[in-house]
Amino acid sequence: MTRVLVLGGTSEASALARAMAAAGVEAVLSYAGRTRAPVAQPLPVRVGGFGGAGGLAAWLRAEGVTHLVDATHPFAAQMSRNAVAASRATGLPLVALERPVWTAGPGDRWTHVADTDAAVVALPETAARVFLAIGRQTLAPFAARPDNMYLLRLVDPPEAPLPLPNTEVVIARGPFDMAGDTALLRDHRIDVIVAKNAGGAGARAKLDAARTLGLPVVMIARPAPPERAVVASVAEVMRWLGHPVTPASARRGV
Repeated sequence: MTRVLVLGGTSEASALARAMAAAGVEAVLSYAGRTRAPVAQPLPVRVGGFGGAGGLAAWLRAEGVTHLVDATHPFAAQMSRNAVAASRATGLPLVALERPVWTAGPGDRWTHVADTDAAVVALPETAARVFLAIGRQTLAPFAARPDNMYLLRLVDPPEAPLPLPNTEVVIARGPFDMAGDTALLRDHRIDVIVAKNAGGAGARAKLDAARTLGLPVVMIARPAPPERAVVASVAEVMRWLGHPVTPASARRGV
């Protein structure tokens, strides 16, 4: 019997959950728990950490899991490393469902940087209005530039004071569209955008809006992932599990 653990937190993980539910695959979807009210799912959901690679391996054994899917955010590097280590420790097959990176096109004004610290250095030398489209986990380095105004778009209102002295916060949940993001950038008089190269369609609109408005983007590269099998679509994961997506299931919204 197939029993799958999906390490989620992305729109791709949600799409995979729908495909698995439609195919009758027994599975559990795991969230890190950083979002207070995650989107409802058609599979049982587990929230919270496992206690490192060893804790994940113990959970996989205790729950009788047969297959492990890493569909976490491309910047959740530690969780991906833990998944690889737990797969090796238990002998369970692992596949990563990974979004392609965003690539710059004609009209884009991107500066590529290796990490968040480098993004701080890449900001304009004089005070600017910066859209920090990077979530709330890696804000602290930007405190080195308190002269800037930082616009943050968060899923949940912050529960504690933010580490930046001059911020404007918008509470919103994606996916976002180009018209809305163009209005956001104009309304807040943004000079430059800082983004993580997360890939995917749900957060791409800000980059298209930046191109239209001629705004520069500081693009933070993904951390190097551990070596593992990688696929790029829900259909490929389902084939890997032995449950290919059929036209009938596709019509049901898989």
